[in-house]
Amino acid sequence: MFSLLRISCRTAARRALGPAPRRGVSEGAAGGGGSDDGAGEPGGATRRRLEGLVRKDKVVVFIKGTPAQPQCGFSNAVVQILRMHGVDNYRAYNVLEDQEIRQGIKNYSNWPTIPQIYFDGEFVGGCDILLQMHQNGDLVEELKKLGIRSALLDTEKEDKK
Repeated sequence: MFSLLRISCRTAARRALGPAPRRGVSEGAAGGGGSDDGAGEPGGATRRRLEGLVRKDKVVVFIKGTPAQPQCGFSNAVVQILRMHGVDNYRAYNVLEDQEIRQGIKNYSNWPTIPQIYFDGEFVGGCDILLQMHQNGDLVEELKKLGIRSALLDTEKEDKK
C-alpha cells in the first residue's frame, strides 16, 4: 500500500509548481479584493467562508470525494496517510460538491491543486508535501503539536518488543 502512495504522490509532486511556504491563513493569497464568484481571488463572503472552514477543526482537508470514497488517487493517498497515522478526527470537504470551494480554496492558498491540507488553520500543502512529511517523520511532529499522537509511534513500540 505504501508503494502505491509513493507512486501517486510522486506524480502529484511533478505536477505541482513547487512547494508553497507554510503560512497562516491570515496571510492568504496576495491582495484581498476580488469577486465572490470563486472565479478569481476569493473576496468578501467567499474568503470569510474559507477562513471559517480551515479554522474550524485541527485538521482540515479539501479533497475530491469523501474519505470513505475518494474520487482521485491523490485524495486517496492523503486519506491513507492520515489513516496510517490514526488521524480519524478531521474535517474533509468534497470540492466536487461545491464549485465555489473548489476554485476558491485554490486561490485562497495560492496552491493550484486539490487535495489541500490545513493544520490548525495553517496551509500545509498537497499530497506531495504530506507524503514527504510522512516519509521524513515531520508529520509525526506536526501532529504532536496539534495534540494528536500518531499511531505509527505505537507501531514502532510494538516492533521493538
